[in-house]
Amino acid sequence: MGIKRLQISESLTEFPSEIFELADSLEVLDLSNNKLDRLPSDLSRLHQLKILFLSNNEFEHIPDVMFDCPELEMIGFKANRIKTVAENAFPLKTRWLILTDNQIETLPESMGQLYRLQKLALAGNRLVALPNSMADCKRLELARISANQLISLPDWLFQLPRLSWLAFDGNPLLTSGNTSLSKNDSMIKVQMKDLELGEQLGEGASGVIYRAKWLNQPDSLEGTDSFVAVKLFKGEVTSDGYPKDELNCCLTAGDHPNLIKVVAQIAEKDQLGLVMELIPNTFYNLGLPPSLVTCTRDTFSEGTQFEPENITKVMLDMADAMSHLHQQGVSHGDVYAHNTMIDDNASALFGDFGASSDLSQLPVLQKEAMESIEVRAFGCLLDDLITLTDPGVGSEILSDLAVLRDDCMQSSMGSRPRFSDIKSKLLSVSELRGGALVC
Repeated sequence: MGIKRLQISESLTEFPSEIFELADSLEVLDLSNNKLDRLPSDLSRLHQLKILFLSNNEFEHIPDVMFDCPELEMIGFKANRIKTVAENAFPLKTRWLILTDNQIETLPESMGQLYRLQKLALAGNRLVALPNSMADCKRLELARISANQLISLPDWLFQLPRLSWLAFDGNPLLTSGNTSLSKNDSMIKVQMKDLELGEQLGEGASGVIYRAKWLNQPDSLEGTDSFVAVKLFKGEVTSDGYPKDELNCCLTAGDHPNLIKVVAQIAEKDQLGLVMELIPNTFYNLGLPPSLVTCTRDTFSEGTQFEPENITKVMLDMADAMSHLHQQGVSHGDVYAHNTMIDDNASALFGDFGASSDLSQLPVLQKEAMESIEVRAFGCLLDDLITLTDPGVGSEILSDLAVLRDDCMQSSMGSRPRFSDIKSKLLSVSELRGGALVC
């Protein structure tokens, strides 16, 4: 059997012709972190190629040589120097397109022909508008358009029937007198010298999280735990947008029992960060991030199974947190199991505001549509959890949850419930089925 995956990072300046010898088997080609600025005109000879990664190269233009690749569906050109995109540059089968951190000002009208497009990453470019033809991208589920030059968002974007995860912060959107609700001014500000960093607890696109200890604890926090978690933002544009927007939305969100609590911010000239309560080690991730195969849907460890009562409890906590966020004028943009932590009592903590957006920038109807978009993401999460249950256990609860899932995932946005309605429904499910959930 021939080679299916190939990765080369050797400061290449030319596409190696030897790769064509693998044409009958090669499915994944990763040529990231080289110095390439063009692709061969006969790229379509790689007739089995499904995934092409070309991040961190020197492309200034995306040509149309990929269009005829018969199986190509995932394309990544992150962090190049791309200014222009040719008409019909991408194969019609494109499902996942990554153009983050380039210099693109316009996209071709042919983008609307990408009928399979599910995931689109455009953050960190210079886009002033999206092609109206993209209203035909009816399968689009995740879109990252943060950190561009958009002065308004098209209404058709908020009407896409499957859109569930949208981030748009970091654009100079023209507002009608609205101002950000950020609580930056009221949040305690500290310096790096006030903290001693310990072990690394995690890392995401926007920053690294450390266990830390107060060396100089603010007086207003006296009596609270001396150990905290510190997220230090990396500073550059990410797949979701600017770290400073994440910080602002996280602070604007305020306190809620199911949100990871922020107690202070680091606001030094060369370092932004958040100081948060340390999550007890009894909590663990509800799920794992999507894979190349699942695209927009989370994955779970083999053997994972959930009890219907616990699903009800977790989703009730999530609905309450999401209702709170939208009341504060913030969308989360990343409602996923992998951003949710639970304990053995099915109590949930929700975090990671990397894809969040300030809703005060939007007209009223678009603001309301953003909640409907996130309700669909909630439905996707509920669907994932339902599929990981024993159908012979708690069938009545599962039936109720399935009805709620279907309501949340209706193609008509106006028919979807609000998070406050979802909360009421889940409380009703709990009471009717003899649960003892407390919100």
